[in-house]
Amino acid sequence: MSQHQDTQALTRDEHSVENVSRRRFLQGLGLTSSAFVLGVSIPLQSMANATTDGQIPLNFFVSLDSSGAITIVCHRSEMGQGIRTSVPQIIADEMCADWHNVSVVQAPADREKYGSQGTAGSASIRSHFKTIRTIGATARHMLEQAAANVWSVDKSQVNAENGFVINKSTGKKLSFGELASIAAKVAAPASDAIQLKDIKDFSLIGRDVKLSDLEDIVAGKAQYAQDIQLPNMLIASITRPPVLGATIKSVDDKAARAVKGVVDVIKLKPRSFPVNVNPLGGVAVVATNTWAALEGRKKLKIDWEMGAKASHNSEQFKKELVNAVQQKGQVVRGRGDVYQHQYNDNALEATYTVPYLHHASMETPAATAVVNGDKCEIWAGTQNPQWAQGQAAAELGLAPDKMKNVILNVTLMGGAFGRKSKGDFVVEAVELAKATKRPVKVVWSREDDVKHGFYHSIAANYHKAQLDDKGNVDHWISRNAYPPIGWLFNDQTKTPSSSQLSLGFADLPFQMKNLSVENHQVESYVRPGWLRSVACINNGFALGSFVDELAHKAKVSPRQMWLNLSGNDAYIDPRDDGFDKWSNYGMVNEKDHRISTKRIKDLINLISDKANVDEKLPENQGWGISFLRSFGSYVAAASKVEVKNNKVTVLEMHTAVDCGIAVTPDRVKAQMEGAMVMGLTIALMGEITTDKGEVVQSNFHDYPVARINQIPPLHVHIVESDLAPGGIGEPGLPPVPPSITNAIFAATGKRIRDLPVNKIYSV
Repeated sequence: MSQHQDTQALTRDEHSVENVSRRRFLQGLGLTSSAFVLGVSIPLQSMANATTDGQIPLNFFVSLDSSGAITIVCHRSEMGQGIRTSVPQIIADEMCADWHNVSVVQAPADREKYGSQGTAGSASIRSHFKTIRTIGATARHMLEQAAANVWSVDKSQVNAENGFVINKSTGKKLSFGELASIAAKVAAPASDAIQLKDIKDFSLIGRDVKLSDLEDIVAGKAQYAQDIQLPNMLIASITRPPVLGATIKSVDDKAARAVKGVVDVIKLKPRSFPVNVNPLGGVAVVATNTWAALEGRKKLKIDWEMGAKASHNSEQFKKELVNAVQQKGQVVRGRGDVYQHQYNDNALEATYTVPYLHHASMETPAATAVVNGDKCEIWAGTQNPQWAQGQAAAELGLAPDKMKNVILNVTLMGGAFGRKSKGDFVVEAVELAKATKRPVKVVWSREDDVKHGFYHSIAANYHKAQLDDKGNVDHWISRNAYPPIGWLFNDQTKTPSSSQLSLGFADLPFQMKNLSVENHQVESYVRPGWLRSVACINNGFALGSFVDELAHKAKVSPRQMWLNLSGNDAYIDPRDDGFDKWSNYGMVNEKDHRISTKRIKDLINLISDKANVDEKLPENQGWGISFLRSFGSYVAAASKVEVKNNKVTVLEMHTAVDCGIAVTPDRVKAQMEGAMVMGLTIALMGEITTDKGEVVQSNFHDYPVARINQIPPLHVHIVESDLAPGGIGEPGLPPVPPSITNAIFAATGKRIRDLPVNKIYSV
């Protein structure tokens, strides 16, 4: 069976759709008038999210009322990626609905009703595409059956089309609104009776539709966490420990309390290790307005006990990581023997480093909370509302069966990139609202955000390979060392999880007879956290750079070296080499997302041709390419730079993406463009450093993001495909930094192995 055919078939193992029209599931969302409501269980990411009896709760709903209005309850969070557009688009297509009648309602946090609401890992569509299609197809089936009942004909004699069901014999038609109450009484079909559309019949999937929140965003009506206003509300600004684990010795708050508008100064709870995603503690100034809170905070005099992390210096730490990867580590994946081989002059080895990195989303964290006895209501922009809800409940001392006492309303987010999956800022608001007995909005300044983040780990990656006379490689060693994210939850954890090791490292997509992929144990001194594409950033930079170096040593083009390393058309399975815990980014159906060397080679050729990287360039200009497969998608990048008077100017950037079916091409293009800009920032300027345990940077003047004058023309090339969709939010970033540094090498002959570029060149 081809992959195309496989996406059409539903088996009894699929999660069935339920008709819940009479269960009043949607009360509280203003949808109680809906006549026809379907729910489905979207498979969850982990058993920790399952109910106690092992069942997965209904967590995804679509409703239809008598006017024909279709409402999708979105249980995922919108942070600019377009999830509140693409999911309804899939349902409307399978339903044969009129797109103009579709709208979205944001679901509050509710584990019982929605299961996992975590929005991360570029997973919302790639993991649930078929299930989301199923709910639309089920609705179409039931509406067609309802019309067939009205006309007393067999269902095969009717056909749904653009919001109507049409009688094929008579040409009569009934609108979806007219059929809503009748369809609500029709039993939902069994999963094996549901027929998904053939891909060639898609009417909305694969086409650009208007972003669901576009008009409100453009008009300034869209509500973000910073926009929340409540009667009698206080604003809080918090001075947090300058070093992770530091504690307060004394506070002089007299001057702060004298500022007009300041209501109180409150010492927050100290928090112990492991730090988890809890607040850091500190001292809060609460006031009737933002200016007073900020001014009062400036006047605080705090004496800190800095603690054991105060010796941390990032530059010294980087040297320790580099030294570590020069030594053999714990083998994660291996084949043959790389250590008995006699390496000759055609061998190459190199070490690459990436500094701590910060999310730097335009909207800083903010949350508002109201506490009334054992009840609480929160407004926050969060990627994981249920996690934050649980943290808030714990802060209030609520038993697990009182979780519903905490209502968490999810706002839009002005960027998140992984930072807003942590609920520390939500708990701060709850702690202060409880203390003041008034609504409190906690506002993080830009300085707060930069100095107290969850940082992408500083990392060192090492590669060694042996070239033969034909430019082929048959011995390869890869090592890396960086503080693992798991340290957050267990401060004895020093090794990345198998999931982290699967991020562009131990899933090396090359066919080698002799291979060793190794990792080292590392302590953490700051809070490590997920940042867009996670460890694919350092792993992608190292791999993309090393392949370019191999090409130069072998005197072949980078394109040719990528093709040589990819070898014959094949599927790569890291488990064949002992990496039994290969996660493949949590794919539900791994057959749909196997590592295909053919797709790699096709993409390398596409980016090389589209960007015309073989063109003859003037002196001091160069093209660089790179590639990384991540989150189920294949992305290649090409950058053209000019280096004059020690200044790097990026002249042109391209991305080619094979993400299987591109549900909303305009969203794919936007995500790739955003990834190019973020990758440009990381390559040229992104660096968080620490001195005596404290983050040195504080704002955009010393942690800059790419300005418009630094951004060249951006080009996105999307591969047309009928394969299962891969992720989109994260895969565009990893190949960008090495494409830029490889271009700098092509222009100057100078290899950059230590990011960012502005350590050497002005940018």
